Amino acid sequence: MILYNIEMPGFKYLILILIALSWGSGLHAQKPGSALINSDQDTISDYQRLYNGKIWRNQYYLVKDDQFLYSKEFLPGSISMRGKFFPGITLKYDLYKDEILTPTQDGVLQLNKEMIDSFSLEYNQRKFDFIKLQEDTVKKSVTFFNVVYKGKTALLIRYSKKIDKLAVEGKYDQFYQISRVFLLKGNRLLQVTGKNDLLTFMAEDKTQIKEFMKANKIKVSEKDPESFIPVVKYYDSLNH
Repeated sequence: MILYNIEMPGFKYLILILIALSWGSGLHAQKPGSALINSDQDTISDYQRLYNGKIWRNQYYLVKDDQFLYSKEFLPGSISMRGKFFPGITLKYDLYKDEILTPTQDGVLQLNKEMIDSFSLEYNQRKFDFIKLQEDTVKKSVTFFNVVYKGKTALLIRYSKKIDKLAVEGKYDQFYQISRVFLLKGNRLLQVTGKNDLLTFMAEDKTQIKEFMKANKIKVSEKDPESFIPVVKYYDSLNH
């Protein structure tokens, strides 16, 4: 069981790259590989905010599989940066480096993570929403969490990928994915792996929670994050 206190950090940022924009008849000229933004948001300041980052290079092309979430292809999505919402763009989430990527005319851009508030990805006809939180107050590490359920309490998943050295035929490195489940309420963020962690988080209602799970034959597991949803919903329904 791992317990964290979180806070939304204040950010400093450097403008690294401004992508050149072409304009015609008041509309942004769309080109293959460029992000798609609604015309009512086409202002220079908006684009400077969106295209703030650096050119991304894949340093791990020799590693088997890939470092991305859901797909190695760019996926439909949206992103919020410093309170400004950009719909209708394409993104990839690099889990190994914990960075968000988007295509531009000049290549793949790694967006400035310090400026990102949240983003979404669409995959297999589902929409997945991510928020940014400070996971470790000691190391000041900031990362993205998939919001599986949001009520008074939020159920979150933290994805990452690591490299298993020489995992393929003793010759090639290979990516593998790790998923961790968290509960968030107020400024309290707790990693949960099963029933014991769940009851620790919900200690004030431990008896009711145990009775609810028993009566409804509910078993929870971090391998199936959505298995926690009925319990979290019931916990939120209690008087807190």
